[in-house]
Amino acid sequence: MRVSRKHIVVVHDLVIAAIALPLALYLRLDHLGIAHFGLHLYAGMIAAFVGLAAVAFRSQRMYDGIWRYASVDDLIAIARGVTLLVIAFTLGLFLFNRLEGFPRSTPLILWGVLLLLLGGPRFVYRFLKDRRFSLRDADAGGVPVLLIGAGDGADLFLRAMESRPGANYRVVGILAETSGRVGRSIRGVPVMGTVDDLDAAVAQLTEAERRPQRVILTRDSLDGDVVAGILDACDTLGLALSRLPRLDDLRAARPDDAIDLKPVAIEDLLQRPQQVLDRSAMAALIHGRRVLVTGAGGSIGSELVRQVAAFGPTALTLVEASEYALYTIDMEICRRFPALPRAALVGDVRDRRRLDAIFAERRPELVFHAAALKHVPLVEANPLEGLFTNAIGSRNMAEACAAHGVAAMVMVSTDKAVNPTNVMGASKRIAECFCQAMDVSGGATRFVTVRFGNVLGSTGSVVPLFEKQLREGGPLTVTHPDMRRYFMTIREAVELVIAAAAMRVADSRAADHKGKIYVLEMGKAVKIVDLARRMIRLAGLRPEVDVPIVFTGLRPGEKLYEEIFHGDEQPLPTAASGVLLAAPRRLDLAEVRALLERLEAACRNGDAAAAEAVLHTLVPEYRAAEAAAAS
Repeated sequence: MRVSRKHIVVVHDLVIAAIALPLALYLRLDHLGIAHFGLHLYAGMIAAFVGLAAVAFRSQRMYDGIWRYASVDDLIAIARGVTLLVIAFTLGLFLFNRLEGFPRSTPLILWGVLLLLLGGPRFVYRFLKDRRFSLRDADAGGVPVLLIGAGDGADLFLRAMESRPGANYRVVGILAETSGRVGRSIRGVPVMGTVDDLDAAVAQLTEAERRPQRVILTRDSLDGDVVAGILDACDTLGLALSRLPRLDDLRAARPDDAIDLKPVAIEDLLQRPQQVLDRSAMAALIHGRRVLVTGAGGSIGSELVRQVAAFGPTALTLVEASEYALYTIDMEICRRFPALPRAALVGDVRDRRRLDAIFAERRPELVFHAAALKHVPLVEANPLEGLFTNAIGSRNMAEACAAHGVAAMVMVSTDKAVNPTNVMGASKRIAECFCQAMDVSGGATRFVTVRFGNVLGSTGSVVPLFEKQLREGGPLTVTHPDMRRYFMTIREAVELVIAAAAMRVADSRAADHKGKIYVLEMGKAVKIVDLARRMIRLAGLRPEVDVPIVFTGLRPGEKLYEEIFHGDEQPLPTAASGVLLAAPRRLDLAEVRALLERLEAACRNGDAAAAEAVLHTLVPEYRAAEAAAAS
């Protein structure tokens, strides 16, 4: 049987009660106390005292509070319980023997000892967790709000409201994610139920004339399905839904700073539980190394630059073909990490001579290759350019890394490389093939390929498109009612890319990963039409009423469902949570190198037929979307 923390606290308090009575008598009578009462009477007194304590403590709701968030309300509950216990025990002893041999000052000593022994551990525990705590009472004014989550976020928000005179929010209740804390309280605010009890909690608060006007999410990593359910319930109840700022920002806020609630974003609705990553291994991979990032101004590349910079490399090189994108990320890094040596270099991965010059000058030890043409319809319209950049450009990067003694190259791939129906996906599969072949060739450089699906908010992706269409009043355009895609946030994707690279480079147990591909666990595929509906509702509008949704038909190269594994790939777990391992077929290095030479010549000569022939040889599973649909 599982023992709850609440039961442990009850036992703790009863043990304290059993200790407090003899301690108080000892303080008043010294060692003569036991001799004066006799052993049997003494033991009977302690047993009666503990029994009364069990009743008194429970009657004063001493176990509603959570030690982690001990506050003045908990102290008041303890004082009430101790007072009731001491009075009941003293009256009982008076009726039993008229307090014979029991000094009149002993109840006062007993009261103080109990208050210290019961309250002390609670507040010491709180202090050890937080290194500080506040005992001030919450302001009674402000907009009534209901919090989702009975953890650190709720406690921080309550403390923030207490420390601000005339706070603009008043917490009237809390709903927990699980039932473990239901019936208890944080800083005097009751945990009324779980998230599933939202309707009942609002009804109860309405009956008590304390109806909330807003529901606030206190954790920024709630499961997306949970957030979607809360959004549905709030929509039905007519309540606004917001979320707290990041907990680090909330902790750093000064007492006179206003707490600005954030709107719930589409990222919150699609987010999965946060993966526990080995950040020490990620830091060890990057700290003190010279790092180069290609595609540094793109969505993935710029986030790679931010996270790499935060881990303290010796030097950082940004390579980007777009001058404006390079300027933007360079200025951001200059502002955030002014002491970090860096170079912002305009360069195209298709230009091998330029790459050799950059590598000779900057001497990178670790390379993240994120440069690519990724927009499926545009690459379909410009197939030779897509093949040149994604396939030949990746080959150029891999060979430059090997030639210049780079310790590891990390290539960012895509789920569209699996059974591709478009040139973009096929070109990335060719890049995977070459990096796999290089990885097993026996050279000193390690080649790490990481494959994942769509990232929310990346340039050219569906979320910015929907946002633009919403600003223009709609309609929102969806290609097909059954279109599904895997999604993750840019930040999560990049963290997992770095975690996979750290595992491959630093962990000797990952030696058998050579030539394999790391695949980020993407959770469940999301229907794009559901995404559209959620975004409309987040904007405070009604789907199909205020904003229509129009189906426009599949675009060139698109397929309804994306895959993250080939049919014959058996996904294997790795030491990193959220990272799986795939073992697709591998080609001989000499063979794939010769085919890429032919592909490069075809791209340079504008020979689409020759390029397509090489593509089908390298990626025999590639079928154009029209052929795939026909079959």
